[in-house]
Formats: sequence, structure tokens, C-alpha cells
Amino acid sequence: MEEAKINATQMFVLVVLFEMGSAILFGLGAGAKQDAWIAILLGLVGGLLLFLIYYRLFKFYPDIPLTSYVQEITGKWIGRFIGLLYIVYFLYQASRVLRDFGELLVSKIYTSTPLFVINTLMILTIFYGIHKGIEVIARVGELYFAVVYLMAFLGVLLIIFSGLIHLENLQPMLENGWNPIIRMALGQTINFPFGEMVVFTMFLPYLNDQKKVKKICIGGMILSGINIIITTVVNISALGVDLYIRSPFPLLSTISKIQMAEFIERLDVLYMLYIVIGGFFKISLYYYAAVIGITDIFKFKNHRKLGFPIGLIILFASITIASNYAEHIKEGEIVVPPYLHWPMQVFIPIILLITAFLRNANKKH
Repeated sequence: MEEAKINATQMFVLVVLFEMGSAILFGLGAGAKQDAWIAILLGLVGGLLLFLIYYRLFKFYPDIPLTSYVQEITGKWIGRFIGLLYIVYFLYQASRVLRDFGELLVSKIYTSTPLFVINTLMILTIFYGIHKGIEVIARVGELYFAVVYLMAFLGVLLIIFSGLIHLENLQPMLENGWNPIIRMALGQTINFPFGEMVVFTMFLPYLNDQKKVKKICIGGMILSGINIIITTVVNISALGVDLYIRSPFPLLSTISKIQMAEFIERLDVLYMLYIVIGGFFKISLYYYAAVIGITDIFKFKNHRKLGFPIGLIILFASITIASNYAEHIKEGEIVVPPYLHWPMQVFIPIILLITAFLRNANKKH
């Protein structure tokens, strides 16, 4: 594990930027229609409960990452196998997020540029951050946190003053009952983005004041959840339910409708700037978690030597995981939640926590 420490503010910023990362790009909870914000709220509650599992595991082993303490809990060989599963999971998630952001940039701005070129430029930038270490990434996060919130505040004001908000689009509440809301919460929002906090099991040992872990991470999750809910409410209010469901990037559609005094319009640049910032931190943390996980399991002395080859794996995986964007989205909605998210975010951590509790109880006895 890298000899590095980050402070409480930096950890809080990383949690918020990571959670918001790609979550506000899509029509989150769209299956619940105008009640999508309720599905996100339930997902946040479920995500907080999951984080308490990760936090309790961290309390048992506060000085080592997930890939180390899983070997302490289950034994060397089983633990290494589970650790490798998590590394593959982090790599896959990094490649999915890279594909998401690459597809958006190619479809909306760089229409004549190959996806491979966009993804290559993105991964090279992230590789530089990985090479510099978690402390540098955290300091950059502090800088861009203010930029993101300034853009968000400006964007919401312009949407309101453009007269795009129609709160009647949020009615009638619970038109189709609780079933679609609960289905979206269990099938999507609890895993994406809130269950993705499992990646922070690799970073919590870096916090210089570990007594603040619980407060910082829960606070960051709640703030990011509120931001995502506000974004969803604004999108549904501005676009209406039908367009919110059909649009691949609802927030971009909302921002594209801003027009004031026939002068202020075409503010897509604000959205695209956020895309680059959010993508950088989301991919960086998954990428870095995979690097330090491999370093830990295979006992490499220097994690920096692994950055470039792992970056190549993420880059080529982002291109090959799906033949087109429609297939990529379908895979993310149908295959990933039950076969990847639930085992890696829920089932395995619960089993690890129960086993760790029994092991520590036996030691005390």
C-alpha cells in the first residue's frame, strides 16, 4: 500500500465527486417515471446501510485495504481469489465509465473523432494522476469541487429564469403505486451509484483521522444523493416524463433548452466541462483501486510500474465490452446489477462481515 495520507476534507470531496460522477448523466430511476426521485431516495437509504457494512469491516481492520483483510478473514488462498474478483470488478467498472463518457463526447461534440482516440486521451490524463498518487488526486479534487458547484449553481439559476421548470410534470405522485419505485431502487439506484462506495474500502486506510471515516463518508453520500435528486427533479420538470425516459442524456437535453433574452443559449459547454471532471474522478478511483489491489495481492514494491499496463487493459476493455452503445446500455441495465453489483456490493461484504465477527468473537473468548 502506498505511503500516503489524505485529510477529512479531501476524503469528503472524493466521495461526492465519485458518487455524482456518472450518475447525473443518465435518467436514473426512469422506470419509476415521475417518481424517479423517490427511487433515488430509497437507493440512497439502501446505500447508506451498505456503507455501514463496509465501515464495520474497516473497524475490524483499519490499517489495510479490502484485498488484505479479505485474506485475514477467509484465509490466504480463498482471500486472494476474492481479492482478484474485486480487482476485476474495479477494472470492469472503470472501463464501463470510460465507455460512458467517451460515447457522450463522441455523439455530442467530437462526432468525427473515433471513440478509441477520445478514450485514449482520457486514460492518459488519468494515468498521469495515478502515477502521482492518491494525495495529488485528492488535492485536485478539492480544486474542482468548487468549480463543479459553481457550474451547478449557475446552471440551476439559468434553468429557473428560462422558465423551464414545470412542477406539474412531477404529478401525480405514486400514480403506479410503490412497485415500480421499489423495483428501480433494488434493480438500479441502490447499486448505482450508492453501492459503488465499496471501492472506498481500498481508500479508507489513507485517511489521516480515522475517527471521522463514518461521518465523512455518510455526509458525502447524503450530499451527493441530494444533488442527484435535485438534478432528477429539474430534468423531469423541464423535459416531462416521456422525454426524460427517452433521452439518453436528460441533463444535456435540459441544458440545451436554456434560452434567455435571445442571447444566453447553447450552454452545453457547462455540461461537457462537468463530464470531463466527473469522468476523471470516477474512473481514477476505480483505476487506482485496481492498481493498489494488484500491488497488495502480488506484493509488488512500487505501484507506479503497474499504472500503464492496467490503463491499457481499461482502455481496450472500454472498446470491446460492447459492439455499440445500445448494447452497452442494455448490458448495464440487465446483466450488471444481478450478476456483478449485488454479489460484489452486497452478498460478499455481508458474508465477510459475519465471518470477521465470528473470528474476532472467538479470539476474544
